[in-house]
Amino acid sequence: MVHSLTCPHPCFLLVPASEPQFPHLQTPDPGGAVWNVRWALCTRRSSGAPAPGSGATIFALSSGQGRCGIAVIRTSGPASGHALRILTAPRDLPLARHASLRLLSDPRSGEPLDRALVLWFPGPQSFTGEDCVEFHVHGGPAVVSGVLQALGSVPGLRPAEAGEFTRRAFANGKLNLTEVEGLADLIHAETEAQRRQALRQLDGELGHLCRGWAETLTKALAHVEAYIDFGEDDNLEEGVLEQADIKVRALEVALGAHLRDARRGQRLRSGAHVVVTGPPNAGKSSLVNLLSRKPVSIVSPEPGTTRDVLETPVDLAGFPVLLSDTAGLREGVGPVEQEGVRRARERLEQADLILAMLDASDLASPSSCNFLATVVASVGAQSPSDSSQRLLLVLNKSDLLSPEGPGPGPDLPPHLLLSCLTGEGLDGLLEALRKELAAVCGDPSTDPPLLTRARHQHHLQGCLDALGHYKQSKDLALAAEALRVARGHLTRLTGGGGTEEILDIIFRDFCVGK
Repeated sequence: MVHSLTCPHPCFLLVPASEPQFPHLQTPDPGGAVWNVRWALCTRRSSGAPAPGSGATIFALSSGQGRCGIAVIRTSGPASGHALRILTAPRDLPLARHASLRLLSDPRSGEPLDRALVLWFPGPQSFTGEDCVEFHVHGGPAVVSGVLQALGSVPGLRPAEAGEFTRRAFANGKLNLTEVEGLADLIHAETEAQRRQALRQLDGELGHLCRGWAETLTKALAHVEAYIDFGEDDNLEEGVLEQADIKVRALEVALGAHLRDARRGQRLRSGAHVVVTGPPNAGKSSLVNLLSRKPVSIVSPEPGTTRDVLETPVDLAGFPVLLSDTAGLREGVGPVEQEGVRRARERLEQADLILAMLDASDLASPSSCNFLATVVASVGAQSPSDSSQRLLLVLNKSDLLSPEGPGPGPDLPPHLLLSCLTGEGLDGLLEALRKELAAVCGDPSTDPPLLTRARHQHHLQGCLDALGHYKQSKDLALAAEALRVARGHLTRLTGGGGTEEILDIIFRDFCVGK
């Protein structure tokens, strides 16, 4: 039994998309025949083809671009079965959800195009809820081009818009809006933690949680409206309003906890900001190069080599990170380096996690003591909370130390020993980073569902504000209306009652074919 496939690779876009966070993982566009077909199909669509959602049958390349072993082309809509019969021989439909080897031919000329596996997914048991077909063809550009051209010649078929397959799944109740967002995040996931979080959201964990909250509000609203309508009726159960108040208070606590964690989910989706800082010549640039596994920063024994903030996206212990190398913190230097120091201090204020570096062989120097007294002590003095900055103190150049460890110097807070030259201590640093980043971004393996988008936070905050109005209302009719508003925010979070503009924003960054 074979199930409909999802697209785990970057797909070609016909609309502007956001810049990838990790561009070195993207597949270059090979150009050539496939692109020419896409252009021709788009031109054909602009001349009176049906609009999305009009019942037309759509088709697109769903797998990644470029030459590959297998390419997946999919269709969705009422004419999918007709298209499959026209392109294949024999003309009968294969068994549902079973792979069949078929010869694909051009319906106009009868010329063979490829020998391919085809899968038939009759609706509503399909990804979109409509009749769907998948053609698993050989991945050469000429083969893909020929099959796309053949599908484009079938009456009733047109090229898909970006994200239109998923939008049809949403419209047909196959996915709610948070699951759609989870699917988009899964397609673009570039680290292990992002993949885990996206998969949990795609599996519906956040949607189930919101539906549970909405059900709680529905029951509270029913109690309030029952009291309004039957308050003088002796048959009404006692303590109806008290029960509603209890439900609302419990929900307020749950919403408040998730809103406090909102920044963690957004960091997990877009990347935590980790800033490497310290006095000149502590080895900051060497550490950035070591963690990013490429020469991002120039390394030199001359103090003040790094004069600007250098940033690079990296995967640290499975978490997405924007790693910043900064100028060494010191006073009394030229105006150019002072501007670099100013930018370094500014970036420190924005950091989610600070990697504070010192030269383990020079802890008694004035620059090291000043750094410990200002940066390390000030961050360590913050009250521990999920929203405060976190700091790891790293003593570099451990290869220069005697077996007894660091020499005389100031009292040190908890720290890690590292040699960027030999790599000794790197495993311990990576494990410490994993624990710190799990606290900063949330652990998708164990934590409750995270709020990964500003839209989630907006609706939960709106729900919480409405519950505040409920508690302050002296009039029961106004209290009931506040509960309706709160429930409406939860409904819109999962896609109920959403406006077309919001849906357009969510679907526009999907690849064509998904």
